[in-house]
Amino acid sequence: MENTLFDKTFRDSEGNIVLAQTPNLLIIIGITASLLKIVFPTGQLNVGLDLIAFGTLFTWAWEELFQGVNYFRRALGALALLGLIVSKLQ
Repeated sequence: MENTLFDKTFRDSEGNIVLAQTPNLLIIIGITASLLKIVFPTGQLNVGLDLIAFGTLFTWAWEELFQGVNYFRRALGALALLGLIVSKLQ
C-alpha cells in the first residue's frame, strides 16, 4: 500500500479508515462522571466527580495524542487535551 498523507491521516496499520472507535473504559467513566455532575451540582460529590471526569478524559486524550492509530486520532487527542486544559483555566 502506498503511504500517502491521506493514508497516514485516516488509516490504521491494517489499512482500515478509522475516524471513530468503540468507546473505551476511560471515555465511558469520564462521560458518566460528567453527566453525574449535572445531577449533583454542588458539594464534595461534585468535586470528586469533577476530578474523576477530568482525570479520565485527560488520560484518554493523552493516550490518543501519543498512541493514536493515525494522525486524525492523534489530532483528536490533542484537541481534547487542549480543550480540557482551557476549561480548567476559566
